[in-house]
This record gives sequence, C-alpha cells and structure tokens, in this order.
Amino acid sequence: MSDELKLARIVKALAAFTLSLTPAFAADTVKINDLIIAVPIPDPQRDATMKAVRAFYDFWNTGDETLLQEAIAPNFIDHTLPAGRPQGPEGPAFASRRFRAAVPDLKVTVEKMIVAGDYVTVHMSFTGHFTGKFGQTQGKGQPVPFIATDLVKIENGRITDNWHIEDNLTLLQEMGVAKVNS
Repeated sequence: MSDELKLARIVKALAAFTLSLTPAFAADTVKINDLIIAVPIPDPQRDATMKAVRAFYDFWNTGDETLLQEAIAPNFIDHTLPAGRPQGPEGPAFASRRFRAAVPDLKVTVEKMIVAGDYVTVHMSFTGHFTGKFGQTQGKGQPVPFIATDLVKIENGRITDNWHIEDNLTLLQEMGVAKVNS
C-alpha cells in the first residue's frame, strides 16, 4: 500500500473519530452516515471545514440560527437562490423559518459527505410531518420525506458559497400541493 493511500486512510479515520466526539448534550446533532475525505488536507483546515459544515447541517436539523451564524460567512452567496428568498446570510434562516412553520419536526440526515479541499458535497435526506401551513395548503400530519444535495465552499472556516438542489417535486406531491398526471 502506498504512503499516500495510508495517509488518506488515516485522515479519513481521524475525521470520523473527530465527528464521534460530539458532546453528549447535543442530542439534535445531525447524523452523518458516510464521510469521505477525498484528498489529504492539513489538520487545521480539515477541522475548520468540519466545524463549519457540522454547524450548517446542525442548523438545518434544528432550526437554531446561532448554528447558522457559526457556519456561514458574512459574504455568503447562494448560487441557486430560489425566487423570494433573500440573498446572503439571511437566506437560509428565512428558508428554515418558513419551512419549519409547515413542517415543525423537520430532521435531516447526512447520507454522504465528501470533503475535497475547500469544497464539500453533501447528500441529505429530510423527514418530518406536514402539520402546519404551506401557502394556502394546510397539512394533515402526512410524512414528507425528500432529498437534497449541496455543494458548499469553505474559506477560513466559514461557508462562503452554496449550490443546492432539492427534490421539490416529491416534497410538493407529499404535501398535496402539486399533482402529476399519469
């Protein structure tokens, strides 16, 4: 086995170990099912990256905006900004507040996270129950599972850029807001 491969495996093991050191009081910490460190990166950069992405996905898991403030940079840019969502750091907070009004028990699981230098790709699954209101539609408690994928850029330990795609068609069908004729 090459020294480079051994180093990559050690880095991956250390990253997994670091993630396992989550404080016991953080019961709502996002679950990460599969973490891949694609290329060796210096320990301080890896630690800062993991701190930022963990805070960002803990925010999506809980709605706690103090976690969002820890995660994103003041110059944060959403490159796939949906209509009606503010640009910048307020955008994710706005989206979370609006969606949690419809799905208060929203939870996210990180299915796969790939760290490659300054970029992190994250594939997530969301679960929750539509008990609130979305537009003119009142939820009936139905489950609303859907998936999403992010590509985030990290600079100086903060997320500066995000490109994302959500399975909105499945979500809106589950909510009863959209119907697809067969």
